[in-house]
Amino acid sequence: MIVINARITADPETIRTLQPAIAAMETASRAEPGCEDYCFSVELNDPGVLRITERWRDMAALIAHFATPHMTRFGAALGAHPPKSVEARCYEANEVPLPGR
Repeated sequence: MIVINARITADPETIRTLQPAIAAMETASRAEPGCEDYCFSVELNDPGVLRITERWRDMAALIAHFATPHMTRFGAALGAHPPKSVEARCYEANEVPLPGR
C-alpha cells in the first residue's frame, strides 16, 4: 500500500476559499480505482494547516491519480490561491495490528 501524508500551510481564509476545490478533489479521488482513502482536514489547533491523508492500493494507482483531470483542476486552484508552503511525504507501507488488540 502507498500512503501519502501532506501538510499545506496557508491563511485560514485561503483554506476557506479552496473548500469547493477540496471537496471536489476528495469526491473524485475517492472514486478512483485503487484509492482506499483520501481525506483533507484542517488542524483543530491551527486553522492555517490543511492535512491530506491518502492511501492507495499500489504505486500504479497513485501514478494514475496524478494524471487525472481533477488533479489538474486542484493544482490550478492552488495556483490561483498559493499556500505559504506544501510538504508531502510518500510511504510504502504494510498494515500491522494495533498493539494490545
